Amino acid sequence: ADKPVYIWIKDDKVEIRDASGVWGSNVVDTEEGIKKEVGESNARFAAIGKAGENLVVNACVMQDLHHAAGRTGMGAVMGSRGLKAIVVDDKGTRVVQPKNTKLFKDGAAALTTSLRGHAVTGEALPTYGTAVLVNVMNEAGGLPTRNFSSGRFEGASKVSGEVINELITQVRKGKGRVGHPCHPGCVIQCSNIFPREDGSTHVSVLEYESDWSLGPNCGIDDIDAIAELIRCCNDIGVDTIEAGVAIGVAMEGGFLEFGDAKGALDLMRQMAEGTPVGRILGQGAAFTGRAFGVTRVPVVKGQAMPAYEPRAVKGIGVTYATSTMGADHTSGYTIAPEVLSVGGTADPFAVNKAELSRAFQATTAFIDSSGYCLFIAFAILDDADGFQGMIDTVNGMLGTGYDADGIVEYGHNVLKVERGFNAAAGFTKADDRLPEFMKLEKLPPHDVVWDVPDEELDKVHAY
Repeated sequence: ADKPVYIWIKDDKVEIRDASGVWGSNVVDTEEGIKKEVGESNARFAAIGKAGENLVVNACVMQDLHHAAGRTGMGAVMGSRGLKAIVVDDKGTRVVQPKNTKLFKDGAAALTTSLRGHAVTGEALPTYGTAVLVNVMNEAGGLPTRNFSSGRFEGASKVSGEVINELITQVRKGKGRVGHPCHPGCVIQCSNIFPREDGSTHVSVLEYESDWSLGPNCGIDDIDAIAELIRCCNDIGVDTIEAGVAIGVAMEGGFLEFGDAKGALDLMRQMAEGTPVGRILGQGAAFTGRAFGVTRVPVVKGQAMPAYEPRAVKGIGVTYATSTMGADHTSGYTIAPEVLSVGGTADPFAVNKAELSRAFQATTAFIDSSGYCLFIAFAILDDADGFQGMIDTVNGMLGTGYDADGIVEYGHNVLKVERGFNAAAGFTKADDRLPEFMKLEKLPPHDVVWDVPDEELDKVHAY
């Protein structure tokens, strides 16, 4: 666009409208400004903040402030086109009907029963949210702490899902809530609304990756400071994982001390203001490491690692290394069998994880394509009826004929397309590797290193 715009969609009309009045605003002010113009209480937003406008690689697209298309810099893509927001009023729109209604409904019933009956999706996640993993991963020695220098954080219990639940349900009450659905019809309901001490809404959602990256990874054990850091990320429009890891790298470089929550908040505000330091951090952990001369930089293909230490959990390290998106736990969540004993058990320290990661990446590619939440995988890994229910809903909706083998084949085809894109962009198998420091530095408390052979990594996509 020649000038800032937003896209307005209502009924069967699409309009490109002037967004000059909200350009330069963060997400909250953008939504409020556009709502005044369109006058629609039902309007929903996908918008960028100042980060997207400034084209920083950490920029994401925010949906109604609290939900982020967070990784890989999609906010910068919108910003580069001068697109501030996409605004939709879906009142009165038509629901797409299944090709086979009975098959779809029967499959949905089976999947729902599976999700509600599973210990993870029916109990742990709706009660404690995704931050239930803080204590779990800490106990396993795989919670990355102080820029991946340790796998255990002494302050984990202060920022855990259990503490978040207690603060919301027993201490602060007010507008707080656990078991909150991220969208209408959500069965798992792992989201939450985290309140301030006075009961007013602070942020939604306070979840595991954000809690970890801006907490233990930075040596911060103040849950309210973490909540404020997440709120700032949402308003600026930056990915919480990349922001937290970048700040951790800056701490590693001596820019401020680990555990300095006040300093971290100042750095977050500098990201919003676009100061020189803020722009460095906004460009992500890899860029920050180069700027500060840091060698311990936990990235793959330029993208920051999430909240699982690959030296302590080798399978997720294989996924990090070989994922087409860069370090990405959601592309093949081997944590399920390696730590949670879901879908079987696997020794987290074993190095022969190519087949395990490949299977998870292929199945995940299918789940992602379907539009389902990845968390359904917990239940369908343990329940054949739930797995078949998932397949039946897809076939019922689309009129397709997928079976278990077809899902794997579909997933492989997706991965082949993605790998082909990367190859055309210049990526080679040398990019399917973890940082060298992980091979050299022993990780407490287990004193393990990254010792998965390169040959094992090269097997993942040999299909």
